[in-house]
Amino acid sequence: MKLRYSKSQRILIAENLRFAKRFVSQTLPPVLLEQLRELTRNFSLSLKCGDLLLLSGGWYVTHAGLIRLAKRCRCSGMQVHPVRQLSNQATGRYAFRATVYKSTHCRGFVGYGDADPSNVSALVHGAEMRVAETRAVNRALRKAYGIGICSVEEIGAIRGPAPTEKLPPERVNGNGNIAGPKVRDRLCQIIRQHKLDAELVKAYAVDFCGTKTLREASREQVENFVRQLADWAEKDRNALLCQLNSYVGQKEGAA
Repeated sequence: MKLRYSKSQRILIAENLRFAKRFVSQTLPPVLLEQLRELTRNFSLSLKCGDLLLLSGGWYVTHAGLIRLAKRCRCSGMQVHPVRQLSNQATGRYAFRATVYKSTHCRGFVGYGDADPSNVSALVHGAEMRVAETRAVNRALRKAYGIGICSVEEIGAIRGPAPTEKLPPERVNGNGNIAGPKVRDRLCQIIRQHKLDAELVKAYAVDFCGTKTLREASREQVENFVRQLADWAEKDRNALLCQLNSYVGQKEGAA
């Protein structure tokens, strides 16, 4: 069945395609062009206005794009406040909770965001509080308007390890095996101890690491995730469950 587009949608789609071929790449694969059409049709996102970026072979919705989408959809309001029990100013670690209300009768869509020097670009060290707040807002907006693509500010896609940065070597025993519990074992232990849904934890881990699959995440990213998960589960399990439940739709879609 052929999709029908309104006149304004056709104009914006044509504008985005022209802009993409002129300023992004003249040899974009057909799948990316089709994704661009769908994003334009569903959300009226504009490349020229900075609503979208092409990063690591995929389209990412920017923070500005999400805010403009909320304005077009007449978002009723938004509340953002720090999660103090998960924040530590001395170590530069911050966590925020954002709630987006699509209408005056909406119960709200909740998103959590965190940031510390280990999971943000070196370019924004010292601004972890603002990064955490932005990530929380982005996640809440994504859930409210059904956008499954992470925003660049949320996943920190621009960041990367410094060329000289190396992970500390793992301790090995006489048989050449890793000594002590592995990260995977620690994660399974946390899931069992706090009775968490493993599939929802996996979905959250992918979101936290900013990768398409968990296998693509670095060891350092997974270790950071496991540390945060353990800390969150100990300090506020209800807030963690709220965050995990936000991935229920992804779990059902994967099934």
